[in-house]
Amino acid sequence: MARIFITGSSDGIGQASAKLLADQGHKVFLHARNDQRAQDARSAVPGAEGVIIGDLGSIDGTKQLAEAANAQGPFDAIIHNAGLGLHVGSSKTSDGLAPVFAVNTLAPYILTCLMPKPKRLLYLSSALHASGTDSLDDVNWETRRWDSMAAYNDTKLQDIMLANAVARHWPDVQSCSLDPGWINTKMGGASASGRVSTPAKAIADFASGHGGSPAGSRTGVYFTPQGAQAAKKSAEDRGKQEQLVKICEKYSGVSLPK
Repeated sequence: MARIFITGSSDGIGQASAKLLADQGHKVFLHARNDQRAQDARSAVPGAEGVIIGDLGSIDGTKQLAEAANAQGPFDAIIHNAGLGLHVGSSKTSDGLAPVFAVNTLAPYILTCLMPKPKRLLYLSSALHASGTDSLDDVNWETRRWDSMAAYNDTKLQDIMLANAVARHWPDVQSCSLDPGWINTKMGGASASGRVSTPAKAIADFASGHGGSPAGSRTGVYFTPQGAQAAKKSAEDRGKQEQLVKICEKYSGVSLPK
């Protein structure tokens, strides 16, 4: 049985994935951003090994989460599921960052850098990444006029870039990205037609390493629950990937281990 850590698992797709994996007998550790959400997560997934608390909207909070998770590890799989959606305001975090960049891009980068290499890493993206900008000159929205949807789309493209960069730097780790689809969750909205069970199964298949994942045993794959897909061409650009890694290093003060 695998040891698995899933960020953003107090509700939605993360929680559904955790429940499925726990029911299969895997040792699953949940994540919540505060004590109340941790209690909710424990109630929803009683078979989980525990809940690790940490605020991904803060650089220090994310570093503290990595430290707390390492105390429970090592893990066979880490699923970077936590994220902010399309309707986040333009106000900055305490670190002076656009929240959607802090949570969707920088936090998974920091956790990747500060936690021991697992066998499998998965970064949740979106089909909307195709509308993300190819430029990485203003990831923190310092000069552009704020557009919450564009900011979200940018980070989902960045998540694929990050997954692909890690796949190149760490050939002994299977690092992939997933578009879960338009799912009826708090983030996806009530009008979404997809059910959480579909991406939950895709995540569980990947995390367990028992086969059945559309990614198979390949690394650097962008996939949906229905199969591998071609991501936006710039996501495959090594120069862009390295530029993003350097940007994340600048903001976080953390380097990607070799």
